[in-house]
Amino acid sequence: MSRKDGRETTREEIRLWRRAMRDVQTLDHVPPPPPEADLPDPLPQAAPQSASSDPAPLPLPRIAPIARALPPLEKGRAPGVDKRTAERLRQGDRPIEARLDLHGMTRESAHRALVRFVADSFDADRRCILVVTGKGTREGSGVLRAEVPRWLNGDPIRGMVLTFAQAKPWHGGDGALYLLLKRRRS
Repeated sequence: MSRKDGRETTREEIRLWRRAMRDVQTLDHVPPPPPEADLPDPLPQAAPQSASSDPAPLPLPRIAPIARALPPLEKGRAPGVDKRTAERLRQGDRPIEARLDLHGMTRESAHRALVRFVADSFDADRRCILVVTGKGTREGSGVLRAEVPRWLNGDPIRGMVLTFAQAKPWHGGDGALYLLLKRRRS
């Protein structure tokens, strides 16, 4: 594990944390972490990559540009979705079939990851997916938090998404979105 400042978490800190949390019960019945003896050795810190060493971007899926022909998506509004389905999405009652966490990504890499994730989920006939943008810094709103709704209205994503809604606190709250994908046509 590593911290936001890049320092590695020590074995002693992990041991203290586990001791402090030993009586805490999970809400979603996740099995407890492995015992202290199973702790992995800290991994060496990866050297930061320069901008010139970024891998070549993955090709985006070929989907006809249709975003301009569709009404814009707005958080919490679900035109073309029945009330019960829209309410279940807003309440977090639909099973989440896939998750994408955009924390720590640049704007460009997050956009590529979002397009790829939505396209792959659409191709796999998933209906409800979760995109975690993060809440941003305390000084202002997060860049990705502001950008993702705009990206959802652009090509090629708009043609695959029916609607989206803010996630419930147990799925990320203000820093996450539920996406309801369209069904694939045969």
